[in-house]
Amino acid sequence: MSLRQRPPPPSRPGPAAAAGDPESEPYNIIPVHNLLADHPSLRYPEVRAAAAALRAVGNLRRPPFAQWLPHMDLLDWLALFFGFQNDNVRNQREHLVLHLANAQMRLTPPPDNIDTLDVSVLRRFRKKLLKNYTDWCYYLGKKSNIWISDRREASSDQRRELLYVSLYLLIWGESANLRFVPECICYIFHNMAMELNKILEDYIDENTGQPVMPSVSGENAFLNCVVKPIYETIRAEVESSRNGTAPHSVWRNYDDINEYFWSKRCFDKLKWPVDVGSNFFVTSSRSRHVGKTGFVEQRSFWNLFRSFDRLWIMLILFLQAAIIVAWEQDEYPWHSLRDRGVQVRVLTVFFTWSALRFLQSLLDAGMQYSLVSRETLRLGVRMVLKSAVAAGWIVVFGVFYARIWTQRNNDRRWSAEANRRVVTFLQVALVFVLPEILALALFILPWIRNFIEGTNWRIFRMMSWWFQGRIFVGRGLREGLVDNIKYTLFWIVVLATKFCFSYFMQIKPMIAPSKALLRIKNLDYEWHEFFESSNRFSVGLLWLPVVLIYLMDLQIWYSIYSSFVGAAVGLFSHLGEIRNLQQLRLRFQFFASAIQFNLMPEEQLLNARGTLRNKFKDAIHRLKLRYGFGQPYRKLESNQVEANKFALIWNEIIMTFREEDIISDRELELLELPQNSWNVRVIRWPCFLLCNELLLALSQGKELVDASDKWLWYKICKNEYRRCAVIEAYDCTKHLILQIIKRNSEEHSIVTVLFQEIDHSLQIERFTKTFKTTALPTLHSKLIKLVELLNKPNKDASQVVNTLQALYEIVIRDFFRDKRSIEQLKEEGLAPQNLASTAGLLFENSVQFPDPDDEAFYRQVRRLHTILTSRDSMHNIPVNLEARRRIAFFSNSLFMNMPHAPQVEKMMAFSVLTPYYSEEVLYNKEQLRTENEDGISTLYYLQTIYNDEWKNFMERMRREGIVDDKEIWTTKLRDLRLWASYRGQTLSRTVRGMMYYYRALKMLAFLDSASEMDIREGSRELGSMRRDISLDGFNSERSPSSKSLSRTNSSVSLLFKGHEYGTALMKFTYVVACQIYGTQKAKKDPHAEEILYLMKTNEALRVAYVDEVSTGRDEKDYYSVLVKYDQKLDKEVEIYRVKLPGPLKLGEGKPENQNHAIIFTRGDAVQTIDMNQDNYFEEALKMRNLLEEYRRYYGVRKPTILGVREHVFTGSVSSLAWFMSAQETSFVTLGQRVLANPLKVRMHYGHPDVFDRFWFFTRGGFSKASRVINISEDIFAGFNCTLRGGNVTHHEYIQVGKGRDVGLNQISMFEAKVASGNGEQVLSRDVYRLGHRLDFFRMLSFFYTTVGFFLNTMMVILTVYAFLWGRLYLALSGIEGSALSNDSNKALSTILNQQFIIQLGLFTALPMIVENSLEHGFLQAVWDFLTMQLQLSSVFYTFSMGTRTHFFGRTILHGGAKYRATGRGFVVQHKSFAENYRLYARSHFIKAIELGLILIVYASHSAVAKDTFVYIALTISSWFLVASWIMAPFVFNPSGFDWLKTVDDFDDFMNWIWFRGSVFAKAEQSWERWWYEEQDHLRTTGLWGKLLEVILDLRFFFFQYGIVYQLDIASGNKSIIVYLLSWIYVLVAFGIYVVIAYARDRYAAKEHIYYRLVQFLVIVLGILVIIALLKFTNFNFMDIFTSLLPFIPTGWGMILICQVLRPFLQSTILWELVVSVARLYDIVFGVIILVPVALLSWLPGFQSMQTRILFNEAFSRGLRIFQIVTGKKSKVDM
Repeated sequence: MSLRQRPPPPSRPGPAAAAGDPESEPYNIIPVHNLLADHPSLRYPEVRAAAAALRAVGNLRRPPFAQWLPHMDLLDWLALFFGFQNDNVRNQREHLVLHLANAQMRLTPPPDNIDTLDVSVLRRFRKKLLKNYTDWCYYLGKKSNIWISDRREASSDQRRELLYVSLYLLIWGESANLRFVPECICYIFHNMAMELNKILEDYIDENTGQPVMPSVSGENAFLNCVVKPIYETIRAEVESSRNGTAPHSVWRNYDDINEYFWSKRCFDKLKWPVDVGSNFFVTSSRSRHVGKTGFVEQRSFWNLFRSFDRLWIMLILFLQAAIIVAWEQDEYPWHSLRDRGVQVRVLTVFFTWSALRFLQSLLDAGMQYSLVSRETLRLGVRMVLKSAVAAGWIVVFGVFYARIWTQRNNDRRWSAEANRRVVTFLQVALVFVLPEILALALFILPWIRNFIEGTNWRIFRMMSWWFQGRIFVGRGLREGLVDNIKYTLFWIVVLATKFCFSYFMQIKPMIAPSKALLRIKNLDYEWHEFFESSNRFSVGLLWLPVVLIYLMDLQIWYSIYSSFVGAAVGLFSHLGEIRNLQQLRLRFQFFASAIQFNLMPEEQLLNARGTLRNKFKDAIHRLKLRYGFGQPYRKLESNQVEANKFALIWNEIIMTFREEDIISDRELELLELPQNSWNVRVIRWPCFLLCNELLLALSQGKELVDASDKWLWYKICKNEYRRCAVIEAYDCTKHLILQIIKRNSEEHSIVTVLFQEIDHSLQIERFTKTFKTTALPTLHSKLIKLVELLNKPNKDASQVVNTLQALYEIVIRDFFRDKRSIEQLKEEGLAPQNLASTAGLLFENSVQFPDPDDEAFYRQVRRLHTILTSRDSMHNIPVNLEARRRIAFFSNSLFMNMPHAPQVEKMMAFSVLTPYYSEEVLYNKEQLRTENEDGISTLYYLQTIYNDEWKNFMERMRREGIVDDKEIWTTKLRDLRLWASYRGQTLSRTVRGMMYYYRALKMLAFLDSASEMDIREGSRELGSMRRDISLDGFNSERSPSSKSLSRTNSSVSLLFKGHEYGTALMKFTYVVACQIYGTQKAKKDPHAEEILYLMKTNEALRVAYVDEVSTGRDEKDYYSVLVKYDQKLDKEVEIYRVKLPGPLKLGEGKPENQNHAIIFTRGDAVQTIDMNQDNYFEEALKMRNLLEEYRRYYGVRKPTILGVREHVFTGSVSSLAWFMSAQETSFVTLGQRVLANPLKVRMHYGHPDVFDRFWFFTRGGFSKASRVINISEDIFAGFNCTLRGGNVTHHEYIQVGKGRDVGLNQISMFEAKVASGNGEQVLSRDVYRLGHRLDFFRMLSFFYTTVGFFLNTMMVILTVYAFLWGRLYLALSGIEGSALSNDSNKALSTILNQQFIIQLGLFTALPMIVENSLEHGFLQAVWDFLTMQLQLSSVFYTFSMGTRTHFFGRTILHGGAKYRATGRGFVVQHKSFAENYRLYARSHFIKAIELGLILIVYASHSAVAKDTFVYIALTISSWFLVASWIMAPFVFNPSGFDWLKTVDDFDDFMNWIWFRGSVFAKAEQSWERWWYEEQDHLRTTGLWGKLLEVILDLRFFFFQYGIVYQLDIASGNKSIIVYLLSWIYVLVAFGIYVVIAYARDRYAAKEHIYYRLVQFLVIVLGILVIIALLKFTNFNFMDIFTSLLPFIPTGWGMILICQVLRPFLQSTILWELVVSVARLYDIVFGVIILVPVALLSWLPGFQSMQTRILFNEAFSRGLRIFQIVTGKKSKVDM
């Protein structure tokens, strides 16, 4: 027994025994309060050492006003002094003991004295935990209150260290929402540590003369006196924010509260104990409040310029210089630059630059002025000074520049004096760019920059105050030199490409047409022109789309280059080398060694780690493994232990596949590595590798009849599997025949002799000389017959005898080369001695069959049969695509570079945290059975999509004892529900996936400590046991229910010795934060029972929830509660209950939910997992390797977030889901890979990322939670991490499953959520700080991968708008016609090219193609891409661009971002037209109709459009956009083109429009309610938002202005009167509408005749007016229709403006009119959109085509979708 595992010394009496009954007290993981309990974790001396260190209270002064009990420890001591809650103390005690024990276990070499806590462990932990606190003290220039010397030689005061650490943990554990304000916790800790020091140093209180007491003490004092006041302030601020709808600038969010503690004023103002009268506690709505600190979030697009000013300055300056140079129209720019005049003109960029700096300083002042208060006057001074200096520079440049030209014009040439003045100007400019030069120098020497930002020296503080403002975060963010060089090179190449392209392809071609347009004099305008003198406006319109594209195309170049860089990085990390099972078969021989090398810990020598020599050896070893040098698999035969370990792991993986029903029983037998029995001399590879090999060997034997033994064997041995197949077939046949013949019979001895002879001939290498190889095929066929007979359930003995006799005959007659007589045979013992004695035939009485229950025997027989017969090469085993993908990924990952696995005892501990609200846990019977309107139930849908998995499930159920298939609805209902839930996005799927960690750790712990004997014996026993399990259900003693429940009783667990559970529990916990579980229990919600069931079946699962307890009438207390299921007591027990200061949710729901549960997590790392994720057993095996990454340096820092790759598992459901998952996959693999290396800006996007727990929880947690601004809570964890000097890496050798939305509406909601979230990020302080604090190139990477991506998507759409409106202006004003006659059509064609480049949408598709070809091969990738195009993926991507643009833009302008619950259902529901209209009317349909209208007007009024080809070429991409935006929701809607459904949908739509319901009607029922909801954002927006909205709406009046002059009635008159008169038309139309509406309301019901009379009069009047117009003016009938085009937009524009002015209009009589006209418009729009849908529904064939487009991926897997959609399903399946 090793020293590590000796039993606890019996002599020590348990101090806990004094306190009540320690046995009954519930505990979480380890019963720390009762060290004598029988618990597997307590056998570790480290645990006892940590607990003992805490008990060492020694001679500390006892707390006065409480009874001190003997079992109390340091944490109790702190609690009694400072008033912490008891359960908080218990929770942190276990937390601390676990952490210290784990840290001590990891020490290498282990400490001398194993029973005491090691000094270095504690010191390291204290430094890490309090690092943020010491940084904060240094930043503020305060002395830290940790009175411990950090010098090595200083003797460590262990008790003091423990007290500081415990104090911090206790404060943190009870801070509730204050955990989001880490520096506030530092402030509290600073003051409490001071009081602790005074107690420890026995200070005397001056006022009382007594020993010092803390300023807060007593029961729950800390919560009530410290946490609550600050909490209440935050809560009051949130309430004043009107649920987040108030502008961000008027209330303080979490960040503002936190940043108050970044200045020394917190000490002066707040004091200690906290002064509740301080102005800090006054909410923002009143006077003398503190107001925003650090940053003011203002809604404006200017934020993009403010945050990324360096980028925009670069783009604008280059554009200006490029135009100046290109204006000369030389072939190359350097030709133009030879001219001194051009050179001087280029110097005007300094004007622009200084102007942009001035603009920046004005924006700073304009947005941040509310930060300035009496306490922060210096900020105001800085703002004013910056503006003044910037303005000064503009003047200076102006003066010096003017001097150059005056001199030049006086001298009429570039004289020496003029040149001297140019030099002077350049000297001035040099002073101006000095800061930039300095920044460049520091960029080249990053460590100097980090040093300067980190120090507190006065001079540096002054500099950083002036240039950036001095803040606590964002200092010292520079990376190392190597990383610097890598991403700098990347960006230099990207920028060079972009600028060359822009100059030659965008700017230069525009110059000639612009000059031509400017030259045209006396233009013939077709309307009343206000500025006739110049065409500058039209030139501007031509340039506008070009400039927009110029500003956004960096995104495309980034996308192209990053795809290729990502592919290169992926190739070097060996991704995609094993893409399918064929490639795995080639490498399977080295696979065992790879598992041994990567997943099994080495025998670790003391000094083995990290030396260069070892790294070199590692690299060589990996090479050998990867390419199979040195035949590593040969070692397996000599080393049985390694082979057995490999077999255990591999079989366990295959078993989990079987449990998940992704392979069948038969496939399980083909894939598993059988245990070594029947004396086979070689490794028994899985059958799927050996198939066909024996037959090939036979044919070789037949061909090489005369070859020597050596040669034949050499030929066979060329293929390892063939060699094994031959030897195994021979050994098995020998064993089998000897087994079925009775032991002591004569036949038995004959057969034995025969085999001895064969063995002998093989040994002396004379086999081919002794036997004829030609007889082997006949022997082979007879053997097959024998094996088949043995495989039958009822065996026919006589047939077996016949076969054996036939075999004997062949051997005797044909097999020997030299014929032998009977005598010879008798002599050699190959024939019966006495023929009479056998009395009949050989073998007749000597055959005996093994017991039919001997499963091991028959399984071997089946295997032998497979080896003998299989002719196909079994390339399609397993059949299931998911199983193949998983095996391929797992095997490939083992050949990638990963850190070595430590032993489970020495690995880092970690937890998994999942926030859960009220999503599905387990589908219930009703959900599975209820059918939708097409008669499809969820279960039926799942059965068709996962056809093979359903068959495997039924096979497993039959094996577990169901007779009739209907029983799955009764006795096996739970299994059925689980099966279905594991295929949806449910909590039970996530929990199953995460509990694989626990299962994997238990198995690895067993393998770590098992001796050779254990493993060898174990694999034998298992061999026999597994066979029982697999066919008779699990061991039958257990009740049938627990049989199906216990997923843990996998085969390996039968060997466990018991300590594995303890080890695994110490290293892993899973906490699910079910926020409302308490309420669900109280309401008897079925969700609560299902969560309880999950706890019951998973012992490492814990559930944290918030409990609300009513105390008085309206008062409630809130508690954070942790529960687990106690297997012994067979019920749920409550472990901890920590009181909260008030309701949990002050900010966004998800981060608040995570934050309350975070105190219950354990370990060094936390993996944040969302509700829609899944995990796999084989990936869980690699977790301990992943955690070792925390010890490696990546660049100059160790990682704080380990990024993990995701696999999107919803891709197979429909084509939409496939597009979504393809896009997502390229983002989470290729995109993240490039961001992490070389660009170094990976944030935290996906959820499987693993956080360094102690680093994060001392710096504000795993996500930010302020209302609205942090609506994409996850990414802020990444921002925060980068700003505080963390490091995010990305690792691709491990993956986690992830579900995505599958229906178009869900996807759009998701995109809307992400886009709104990005809109909010633009306003946030984190993005502003990253934009300024990162160096230039990392800032570029950061911009183009976060908000820049959305901005540029919006730019693409804006380009289309700018282009079309520009064309419309040119066409209607008549400039286009005039220009045509002057032949300057060039400009049109240049813009054309631009349009095409953009709208190919290549930049979304390229990363997908590249990633696909890397992982699945190039041809496959191209094929996938083509298939996608055929399934209209471009329509989908264009549509989602629209979604992003709409929500991103609207959020920045008006706000209104909200968390959208996307729902995770399946996509078989037909969505009604009304629902689609509600969702997409404002974001897509109306915009598409507007663009369509422009295109139509342009077609009818443009001189250019007369040429059809030019028109099509100009507008085809725009028409594609319009079609996509209108049709996508119907193309991707199941039964979208079904005629009957379309008719129903129209009725439904009209009912919704005209619904005159109650006040309480929802938006789904009533149009009016929906119409008001769509304007919500206008209620929350500010003045600028409203102004901008009105200005944008004015564009709709342009149609009228432009077209009125084209009508015949205008008869060519161009006076402004024409336009004013045209408004009469609008007024008349409104008038008629009002009259008819009035008449309808007044008369329609009672005096109907009057109503008809009014209608009649109106019609008569109309006809008279038209006749008069025809008679007296140039009016013609077409004018009526033409005039519809301009007047409809006019009305729409008026409605939009009325919506903005709603507060003024709502009370007036006008509002009624506005509402009814708006309703009319929505009807018109609805009809316009329905017409193409109805047309396609009416045409035959479209419906089936659309079904094919939507479900093709599932089609190829035999999905009978047509039955699903039309409901003609066979009743048999149910």
